[in-house]
Amino acid sequence: MSGRSGWEAVLEVERPGSASADRLAAALRPESSREVPRTTVRVDRTGPTGVTVRLTARDTGALRAALNTYLGWISLAERTEAVGEAALRPPATPR
Repeated sequence: MSGRSGWEAVLEVERPGSASADRLAAALRPESSREVPRTTVRVDRTGPTGVTVRLTARDTGALRAALNTYLGWISLAERTEAVGEAALRPPATPR
């Protein structure tokens, strides 16, 4: 959406549980506080299992770069959590 302050995108991520959403938000918040040229980012917990990432940029190039970065970090966090959960499962017993 275009507006006086630039372009905005909102990512709404649902996680399988509250603890997972807390971990994702905690992983993204330090990055959102960093100064990124032409872009501001806000990370919020929403609902019991949601995380919202709101990106505002002065131009479409900055918005595209920020979106690609945050989508990559979200994907990495989700894959990392899946690997950790798999490692905690007991090994399958042969039949």
